[in-house]
Amino acid sequence: MPATGMLKPLRFPRLWLGLWWLAIVTTIVVCLIPPPPLALPPNSDKVEHFLAYFLLASAAVQIYRTRTALLCAGAGLVLLGVGIEFLQGALTTNRMADPMDALANSVGVLAGMAVVFTPLRDLLIRLKG
Repeated sequence: MPATGMLKPLRFPRLWLGLWWLAIVTTIVVCLIPPPPLALPPNSDKVEHFLAYFLLASAAVQIYRTRTALLCAGAGLVLLGVGIEFLQGALTTNRMADPMDALANSVGVLAGMAVVFTPLRDLLIRLKG
């Protein structure tokens, strides 16, 4: 089955897929560059981690049609979230690896993937017109 066979019948499937991958690359970059000097409440970054991975996972639900593709996307996002935490600890001096961030990322992925069980799973198809 060609890669496009795993995608939903969207009006511009490759565009949406490209934007999703761009969001993933942006997430990686943002997580590895020095953090902005913001005074935030303690642990408020966990909400940011959850939301970022929720949006990435729910976007995958909008793009991918097959169960296999969704499982791969979800597993890949969980691995990405854990991997970024390791990279923050190993490659940066201004960030630290935090297992709770990895947990927030993973919970965000699970919540985003759960969109597949709701009517919201086909929002991009409705844009087809």
